[in-house]
Amino acid sequence: MIVISHIQARELLEARKSGLEHLESSVDLNRSCQTVRLDAQGVCFHGQEIVPWSLLESIAGNENSCFRLENGRAEPVRAFSERFGLAYSLYPTESAPTMLVSGIPMHRIKGIDPWGDSQAKISALGRVGGRILDTASGLGYTAVLAARAAEHVISIELDPAARRIARANPWSQELFEKENISLLLGDTNDLIAGFVPGAFQAILHDPPVIGLAGGLYSLAFYRQAFRALERRGRMFHYIGNPESRSGAGTTRGVVQRLRQAGFRGVDPRPEAFGVTAIK
Repeated sequence: MIVISHIQARELLEARKSGLEHLESSVDLNRSCQTVRLDAQGVCFHGQEIVPWSLLESIAGNENSCFRLENGRAEPVRAFSERFGLAYSLYPTESAPTMLVSGIPMHRIKGIDPWGDSQAKISALGRVGGRILDTASGLGYTAVLAARAAEHVISIELDPAARRIARANPWSQELFEKENISLLLGDTNDLIAGFVPGAFQAILHDPPVIGLAGGLYSLAFYRQAFRALERRGRMFHYIGNPESRSGAGTTRGVVQRLRQAGFRGVDPRPEAFGVTAIK
């Protein structure tokens, strides 16, 4: 699988202008590098596949998409959910890409990259082990990072279209390969009620914005999360920029409802744009 963006395409075009015949480049959105060959026809990836210069010039002109290359063609990584009426696409950064949901990025991309954003959420949760619930898979970065320390991670995704984007993303492959990650497809509001009380040591709650997933900000959901946590279990809840008007208002409501649900130690974690809570 070759997936690149304007970032890699522009580097290759600059190398061509400089007269280089070989370049250390990436075929997986800067997750790794390999030596590629440049000739008059185009770039030779994997020692065999030639991507013509005209195709790379087209990719270089598009800053909003990642492209999967196959059989001399470039297809943007995107999907549309007929069920929910949402458009998904993979948006490039210098590091891991983020996913756009109808134009809204699912990670912070200003002053931090999506992978660093996910690491901040894990750090805010604190030391993790045992069983972890990841309530909204998305591209799966938090699930992957949590699984590096946890015994087992259960990661839930609502929309099959979003899962297809993750499968096409080189940075998400551990989500499908790690043996200690279990993937569920469905509504977290419904599925969380099926877990036995005290099933999890921690919950990573990183829902879409409240306008897209209001139920995941409700008192009823927080009560289910409280029930599913073991005693002294921890929850990290991503909310959004606490300094913005909407973020500040949402944070106040979240803190109030978490306390109503029984959580204590509900503390703001501004560096991760969320709050932590303890059962």
